[in-house]
Amino acid sequence: MRRNPHGKPHGIRIAALVAAALLSLCLTPEAQAFPSGSKQQVLDYLRSITGSGVVSGQHNKEPASSPGQYTQQVKDVTGQYPGLWGGDLMFRAQDVANRQRVIDQAKTEWANGSLVTLTWHVCPPTTGSSCEFEGGVKSSISDAQFSQVVTDGTALNNAWKRRLDEVVPYLQQLKSAGVPVLFRPLHEMNEQWNWWGHRPGANGSARLYRITHDYLVSKGLSNLIWVWNVQDNPAGGWADYYPGSGYVDVASLDVWYKNHPSASDYQQLQNIAVGKPIALAEMGKVPDATLLNSQTRWSYFMIWSEQLKGNNTNAEIQAAYFHPRVLNQGEVKLPSGMSRR
Repeated sequence: MRRNPHGKPHGIRIAALVAAALLSLCLTPEAQAFPSGSKQQVLDYLRSITGSGVVSGQHNKEPASSPGQYTQQVKDVTGQYPGLWGGDLMFRAQDVANRQRVIDQAKTEWANGSLVTLTWHVCPPTTGSSCEFEGGVKSSISDAQFSQVVTDGTALNNAWKRRLDEVVPYLQQLKSAGVPVLFRPLHEMNEQWNWWGHRPGANGSARLYRITHDYLVSKGLSNLIWVWNVQDNPAGGWADYYPGSGYVDVASLDVWYKNHPSASDYQQLQNIAVGKPIALAEMGKVPDATLLNSQTRWSYFMIWSEQLKGNNTNAEIQAAYFHPRVLNQGEVKLPSGMSRR
């Protein structure tokens, strides 16, 4: 064995260096994949991957005490974590009381290199702060009541703003932690199952979205990326629910009437978005190669909680996560060098 000038065999010296390097790695705290970030960074990233990549996503519904359970299922099946973590601000009393767990999970997911999105199955302003899904979130209010909700200064309008106030401190925590949030309030507003939906036109569901936007922006929540959402209802007319370009950062579609969005669904949403990023905010069936290779402008997809394993085989989930266009945790690379705003 040839010796170096210091007298130690090269093989022994290299082994020692490798061991030292490994020890150093073990003793060095793991760096955060995403440092403090901004809304603009995420939007720039979504624009940059449009047409070339799509971020994988997984929703985590109630209970709030287990805000990462379905994301873990993805890891168990694929060995990968999704590039997007989805959570909910919840509605049942025990989950509303446990919102902090959801916020803590959002911070962890961001630090680990996943984008963050929050939905809110919100109780109507005609009831208390918490409710059941049936008869609460899934309910209807009268036209007269809805008119009050969207009219400044009325009792129900003030009640709605108090409802928003309940989540402001949690969203402010995420702002303080440098976590931009793809925020999707009043989702599926073209559907009838929710109390806020199925009211087309300027003074309908879109007006409630605008009021919600303006109120939360007035609270300084500049970290919210506003995601507008409809379901793939065959009745169409999605544009009748659009609140306007100034109120939307991402236009999104929930796909439940069929497994995957049709070519006309894809085109209709692009026509509404007019160049803004588009996304598949809820799906029950993971995208397959045909979808991923033909509808290339979706910026992310998110599979709904129990549908991951309830509606997909392990092989289908693996095929989606290993598709060359799909970006998982660790593959989402935000642009750097931008100031927070």
